[in-house]
Amino acid sequence: MERLFATYLIETPLAVEKAAAVLAGEQSSGTFVAVPGETEALKQRFAACVEKITPLEIVSQPSLPGDHHASSFHRAEIVVSWSVENFGHNLPTLVSTVQGNLYELSQFSGLKLMDLEFPPSFATHFRGPKFGVAGCRQLTGAANRPLIGTIIKPSIGMSPQQTADLVKVLCEAGIDFIKDDELMADPPHSPFDERVDAIMRLINEHAQRTGKKVMYAFNISDEMDAMQRHYEKIVSSGGTGAMISLNSVGLAGAKKICDLGALAIHGHRNGWGMLNRHPLLGIEFSAYQKLWRLAGVDQLHVNGIANKFWESDDSVVRAMEACAKPLLGGMSVLPVVSSGQWGGQACETFRRTKTVDLLYMAGGGIMAHPHGPAAGVRSLQKWWEAAVEGQTMEQAVEIYPELKISGEKFGKKGG
Repeated sequence: MERLFATYLIETPLAVEKAAAVLAGEQSSGTFVAVPGETEALKQRFAACVEKITPLEIVSQPSLPGDHHASSFHRAEIVVSWSVENFGHNLPTLVSTVQGNLYELSQFSGLKLMDLEFPPSFATHFRGPKFGVAGCRQLTGAANRPLIGTIIKPSIGMSPQQTADLVKVLCEAGIDFIKDDELMADPPHSPFDERVDAIMRLINEHAQRTGKKVMYAFNISDEMDAMQRHYEKIVSSGGTGAMISLNSVGLAGAKKICDLGALAIHGHRNGWGMLNRHPLLGIEFSAYQKLWRLAGVDQLHVNGIANKFWESDDSVVRAMEACAKPLLGGMSVLPVVSSGQWGGQACETFRRTKTVDLLYMAGGGIMAHPHGPAAGVRSLQKWWEAAVEGQTMEQAVEIYPELKISGEKFGKKGG
């Protein structure tokens, strides 16, 4: 019988073995008391198993609030497994199994899902990303270097024509990818269909003239009927990408859209902090990204080096490394480096990761360039050339004087 394995970081005032047993029972056949029908045969077939316990440190204060009256709290890494028969190949039920009520259990003063290991049958039931790294490169014509992208700013308030005018400038500057902001979907001031028509007219004309089609990820996050309608509008207009706010539409909604298979899906993880920011609550990116890869997302945000948010550089690097690891033998996903990025951070990004298989997104880092958005695009391209050459930020400015202006503008603040 195939089994799914989940790794957790836990903190508990109880003996770790007892707390782990509570977790396994709560998330499978058990409850707080024995009930009729819970036979030994049933438990043997369907009960979760505690596979491994690795004790860690003991602390004097609980990480999370609760009715805790202990003087010490034990931390440990535990591995729990379930028979796939419990949930089948059903992603929402799988998530309910490995997370579900766990965060409410009084036996824990800290609990975080760290990783997931899927059995081989998942490779046949889930296609995974339709495009991934290679497909996104092919769609944009960007080979052997990072894809360079930006976000339309201001995020809200611009009309379809104003947006299209900016898209034209960016296309002519050689951008690979543009996306709506996650706050922009189908508002009265920029109706979705009108925005698609205005933007795709310019992108299609540019592609006919130059042979390069810029990928524009229109934000289709909405209720299911509207998402499918907007998806079809993009396809019929010659578009190549769409964006979904993953935590807003959920796994089932995202998978429904990804399964259509005509567009590369840009997965925005806005709301990520509420899932991950606390070190002993929520879900680690290594587990999170696997769920979205199974759903079929082609591009996934990972934050960025020296970003404008709370996440550390080490965490960002781990996220990029997680995206680079094959899942079930494949399921390639393109990491999206974003959040307060400008060209200068490219040097440290490449030094830490040694990869160009990424989409490098800069909003203000392109739009606020002193010489305009087109110069911002060219600046990012040159910064990445310097990064791959092994230059530091300081060395790049010395070798390529044209980069000095962006360094003076953005410095360590980000874009």
